[in-house]
Amino acid sequence: MSVLAAPDVPAHLQTFLAFDFGLKRTGVAVGNRLLRSAQPQDTLRAEGEARFEGVAARIREWQPDALVVGVPFHPDGAAHENTVRARKFARQLQGRFRLPVFEVDERYSTTAAREAGARDADAGAACIILEQFLRNLP
Repeated sequence: MSVLAAPDVPAHLQTFLAFDFGLKRTGVAVGNRLLRSAQPQDTLRAEGEARFEGVAARIREWQPDALVVGVPFHPDGAAHENTVRARKFARQLQGRFRLPVFEVDERYSTTAAREAGARDADAGAACIILEQFLRNLP
C-alpha cells in the first residue's frame, strides 16, 4: 500500500470515507474535498468479517473515491501494537475494495472528540481524522 502525502493526492479524488479503527468499534466519517469537512456516520460495532461487511455497506452508500485510516502512535511518534493493527486494516481495505487508502496520524483524536462533546467518540474521532486529512489537501 502506498501512503501519499496530502499534496500528492490526485485532484480527481473528491469524496472520502474515513475510519478510526478499533478492535471492537470502528468510527466512520464521510467528507469531501470541496467542503473540507466531515460528517460522522454510525460506528461499526463488529469484528472480523462483520466489520468488512459494514465497511462494504458504507462504500456502496457513499461511493467514495478513496479511504482514509487513522493510525495511532505513541506521543513520541513511536509505533505500538495498535499502529500495526490499524495499518493491517488499511492494507485489508485496499486489497478488498481496490480503492486508494491514505493513512493519517490520529494521535489524540478520540480524546479531542470527547473534549468536543461528541455523542459517539469513535465517529467523532473519524471526523477529526478526515478533517485533518482534508485540510492538508492542495
